[in-house]
Amino acid sequence: MASVERVRTELLRYFSSLETREQPVSRIEYEGPRIAVYTSSREVFRERDKIARELVTLIKKRVVIRPDVGLRRPREEAEEIIKRVLGNGFRLIFDEPLGEIVVESSDPRITNIDRTEVLNQLIEETGWVIRINRDPLMSSKTIERIKRYLYWDTEEKLDILRRVGERVFRTMTFESRDVRITVLGAGRQVGRSCILIQTSESTVMLDCGLSAGATSSLSFYPRFDAIPNLVEELDAVVLSHAHLDHVGLVPYLFKYGYRGPVYAVEPTLPLMALEVTDYVSVAGKEGTFAPYGESDIRLALQHSFPLKYGVVTNITPDIRLIFYNAGHILGSSAIHLHIGEGLHNIVYTGDFKYERSTALDPCVSKFPRVETLIMESTYGATPVPYTLEQSETLLAEKITATINRGGKVIIPVPAIGRAQEIMLVLNKLFSEKKLVETPVFLDGLVIEATAIHTGFPDYFTAELQQRLREGENIFLSEYFTPVKGESQRQEILEMREPMVVISTSGMLEGGPVLKYLKAFGGDENNLLLFVSYQVEGTLGRTLLKGVREVLLRNGEGRPEVLNVKMQVEKVDGFSGHSSRQQLINYVKRIMPKPRNIILVHGEENAVESLATALTRITPASIFTPHNLETIVPVT
Repeated sequence: MASVERVRTELLRYFSSLETREQPVSRIEYEGPRIAVYTSSREVFRERDKIARELVTLIKKRVVIRPDVGLRRPREEAEEIIKRVLGNGFRLIFDEPLGEIVVESSDPRITNIDRTEVLNQLIEETGWVIRINRDPLMSSKTIERIKRYLYWDTEEKLDILRRVGERVFRTMTFESRDVRITVLGAGRQVGRSCILIQTSESTVMLDCGLSAGATSSLSFYPRFDAIPNLVEELDAVVLSHAHLDHVGLVPYLFKYGYRGPVYAVEPTLPLMALEVTDYVSVAGKEGTFAPYGESDIRLALQHSFPLKYGVVTNITPDIRLIFYNAGHILGSSAIHLHIGEGLHNIVYTGDFKYERSTALDPCVSKFPRVETLIMESTYGATPVPYTLEQSETLLAEKITATINRGGKVIIPVPAIGRAQEIMLVLNKLFSEKKLVETPVFLDGLVIEATAIHTGFPDYFTAELQQRLREGENIFLSEYFTPVKGESQRQEILEMREPMVVISTSGMLEGGPVLKYLKAFGGDENNLLLFVSYQVEGTLGRTLLKGVREVLLRNGEGRPEVLNVKMQVEKVDGFSGHSSRQQLINYVKRIMPKPRNIILVHGEENAVESLATALTRITPASIFTPHNLETIVPVT
C-alpha cells in the first residue's frame, strides 16, 4: 500500500474507534511536514492535543487537529469574544485556510497566556485554533515584511503546503541501505558551509552559505556545479543558524528553480531575511553583483517552515529531523538526522558554543543516537586565553584606556549574536561602574537584529527569558543611542568627544562601520577592537595581520588607500564559537559516542591540529575532508 494511503487508512481507523456524536473527520490534508486532520466534532477538537500525541505515537508522523468551518464562530463573534477576555493591546490575523487566529502583542499580560487555561477557554469559545505571536519590544521592518509573505494569496499558500507534503510523505522507492556525506563548502575553510546528505531515497542539504572574503566566483559559492541536477533532486534544505556563511545563498537556490522546504528554528527565519536582504542592498550600493534579488528572498521565506527545539519532524520518507540548541547565536541549532529505521544518525553542530554565554545556554551534547558527528573546528588550533569574565575585564580596560586618552573605540560586530552579547556586557559594565559613562552609538543592522531578538524570549537563558517576558528590553539602556539615518551618522563622525561605536559588519566587509574606520582610522589615539572571528581574505583579518595601508571604496565606488594609524586589537573570549578546549571537551562528553567524526568549518591548521588532538581521546574514525570529498560513514 502506498505510504500516503497507508497513513490515511490508519488515521481513519483511529478516528472510527472514537465514540463521538459528530463526524470526527471532515478531511485530511497536507500541511507541509505535518498532516492536518479537520474535524466537525467539538469533542475531537477539545481533545486535539491528546489525540495528536497519540497519533504521533501510532503513525510516527506529526499531526495537527484543525476545526472545520462549521465549528468556528464567525469572525466578528470570535473577535468580540477575544476582546472581552483580553481587552486591548493586540492585533488579530485570521488565517482562514488553516482555521487559525493569530493574536499579535508585546503586552506581557497577553503574550504570557500561551499554554494557559485562559487560552484554552478562548479556543473552546471561538472554535478556532489561537496562536499567540509575541511582537518585538522594538519595531521591526523585517518581521512586518515576513508577515506579508506568510499571509499572502491563500491558494498559493495551500499549494505550497500540499506540494511539500506530497514530497515528504511520498511512497519510498528504495530502502535506505547507505548514507553519503558530500562537503560542498566549509571543507578546510571557514565560510560557505554546505553539506549534502544523500541516501538511496533522499537528498538533503545542511546549510547553504557564501564565503566572505572570496576572490572569485568559484570560491564564493558552494560547489553546486559538482552535483548533476542538484536543484531537481533536492528534497529539503535544513539551516543551522542565520549567519551569511550558512544561509547567504538559500535564495540563490530558489532563483534557479528549487521549490522545496527550508527548515530552521523559529528565530532563524527573520534573522536570515534580515541578513540576505541587507546583503543584496549593500551589494547594490557598492556596485557589485548580488546573485539573487528580492523576489528570490520572498520565495525562500514562503517555502520556510519554522520549528522549535526538540520537535521530531519527517522531512523525507526516510529522514526525521530534530533541532537542538547550539549556543552560538539566537536560534542556532545542532541538527540531528535520523535516517531509515535505525540505519544511521547524524549530528551536525553548525557553529556552536560549548559554554554558557551571557545570553545563551551551551550546546546540547546528549542525543537519542549518533553514529556520525559533523563538527565545526574554527578555533581547533587556537586555545582562547581568557574566560568570559576575564574578557569582560579586558574589554573594560581597553575601552577605558582609549577614552582616557581622548580616543574613540570602534567595535565591528556581526549584527546577529556578537552585537547583542556586547550590548549586554557593556550594560553590565556600566551598571557595575567598571566603565565611566560614555556615549555608545549603535549603527547598521544592530538595531533591527536586536528588535528581532526581543520577539523570541524562549531561546535565551532562563534569567533573560523572564526579564523579556516581563516586557523589559534587556539590550538597550540610557547609555546607548541608535543611529537612525545618514544625517545623524554625519554628526557623530564630526564629534570630537570620546565615544564607543558598535557597528556592522563584523569583518569590515561593508556597512556603516567603514565610514567610521575612514573617519577615525587616522588617529593613533583611537582603537579598532574586534570581538569576533575574522575570516581569511577579509579586511578585518588583513588589519589583524598588521597591514596598515588598505584599499577602501570612496563614495563614488572608486578604490582609495587608507593609512590606518589607530590601534587594532582583539578580545577573543566573546566568540560564539567553541574554543579548542571546548571542542575537545564536546567530543569527550557527547553521548552516545559517535563512530565517525567529520571536521569542517576550519582553516587547514585548525582542522589538522584538532584532528590530531582528537585521535588521542576517541577511537572514532576522524575525517578532515576538502570540498567535494564524499564520505560513506561506518554505520
